Amino acid sequence: MNAQLFFQAPKDFSTPLLVIFAVDIATSKGEAPSPALLTTSNVIARNASRWLSTGEFKAGLGETLLLHAPEDIAADRLLIVGLGKAKSLSLVELRKGAGTAVRFARPRGLRDLALGFPELQALSDEPSTGLAQPWIARVLAEGAQLANFDIDTYRSDHTDQSMHRVSLLHEKADKKLQSEIQQGFHEGIVLGESQNFARMLINEPGNVLTPTELGKRTAAMAAEVGLQCEVHSTEKLLELGMGAFYAVAKGSEQPPALIVLRYEPEQPVADDAPTLGLVGKGITFDTGGISLKPADGMDKMKYDMGGAAAMLGAMRAIALLKPQVRVLSVICSCENMPSGSSYKPGDVLTAMSGTTIEVLNTDAEGRLVLADGLHYAKTLGATHLINAATLTGAIGVALGQLNAGLFSNDDNTCAQFQRALTLSGEKFWRMPCTDDYRDVIKSSIGDIMNTGGSRYGGAISAAMFLKEFAGDTPWIHLDIANMAWIDDVRPWQSKGPAGVGVRSIVEWARSYQG
Repeated sequence: MNAQLFFQAPKDFSTPLLVIFAVDIATSKGEAPSPALLTTSNVIARNASRWLSTGEFKAGLGETLLLHAPEDIAADRLLIVGLGKAKSLSLVELRKGAGTAVRFARPRGLRDLALGFPELQALSDEPSTGLAQPWIARVLAEGAQLANFDIDTYRSDHTDQSMHRVSLLHEKADKKLQSEIQQGFHEGIVLGESQNFARMLINEPGNVLTPTELGKRTAAMAAEVGLQCEVHSTEKLLELGMGAFYAVAKGSEQPPALIVLRYEPEQPVADDAPTLGLVGKGITFDTGGISLKPADGMDKMKYDMGGAAAMLGAMRAIALLKPQVRVLSVICSCENMPSGSSYKPGDVLTAMSGTTIEVLNTDAEGRLVLADGLHYAKTLGATHLINAATLTGAIGVALGQLNAGLFSNDDNTCAQFQRALTLSGEKFWRMPCTDDYRDVIKSSIGDIMNTGGSRYGGAISAAMFLKEFAGDTPWIHLDIANMAWIDDVRPWQSKGPAGVGVRSIVEWARSYQG
């Protein structure tokens, strides 16, 4: 999709569809909705005023009102998109508003639209939520890009409904502000495209996206954006002594892929500057192994590489946004399959770190591959670690589908990640990961077990397992299992892979630049 920014009055811009945002300015509980346009254009307001006064459009989030042949406006159509309550307006609603506009246009055969930059000064009481104009430009670009995605790639009746062009129209700005808005818009395009790259990988079926194919696609992406890339397989796992990763991989006929990406900033950084290590779980299909999963829902286990996809999307964005910080990524990819060569419950594995692991359940495989990935990232020089994984169903039991899980061994590192969420708009809830939980993974035959000793606190016991391999290195664990796949169509986004984590990981990485 071609995304462009113009500093021009929306009413004078020729387009098949001009989009103007609206909010509900009603403040009292029980008060009837009172829609207000986020524009200072009297011409646009005049065209919409009759319909806003009828009460049929309430400016709810994702609500739309289409007007044909507006008077004295260069656009063929005028679309009003609701953002919800004015008092609670944030970057999240603006991102969803842009997505709603794109999702509205696509099935109607409209391939070109323009977004009028929301003019908050049109409100008598502007929201006090830190809505800087460069940030607004960024989230509008992100929302438009994310809405331009569907999962029906393999349908024989697939028709391309993708948008060809989205323009953002900002009427007035001095040169300094124009430059800042342009930068924000560019960042939004990069982040939206990178999240869609992750979603595309997650959406691929397991018979297409094998670990080897994931390695090939990663190498192609790295070459395109200027990342260093290495892709290894079984021999490297054995050479490094990755006994946990290899145990999972050896049950499949498909060879594993150990993928390493490196980003070096354009300007040299000090030797003692941070090196961030991004580690992703890349199980391209998970049957559960010998501890076989139920058939119901197993088809979705193609998205068990969602953590790896998040890291790959983040690395793509980092390469294009060029923060002044060193970043490396380790992706551990394989299938978890039942066969005569599969690892078994009761086995004792030796991880790369030398830690011995008693296997209680072969369906707790993600933490095994991450164990070796985290340790390997440290040997490559990572001073700060973050991993992402569709790790436990228990995180969904704990948090539902509104927040992903956040665990950390370091308060400062965790706080830095949480600050990044203001701009990324993603929701992560910090869960406990304190040493008093360690007893739940203690083994009587080895050092630790790969699941807890009871059915309680499953997401926490998984995090405690990973914490063993992070050691003293500041570390964040993102359990995204409950947020990786969207089952319901939303006005601003299709169902299917969410690509959750990409924006937050990038923003966290950028916070370390000198």
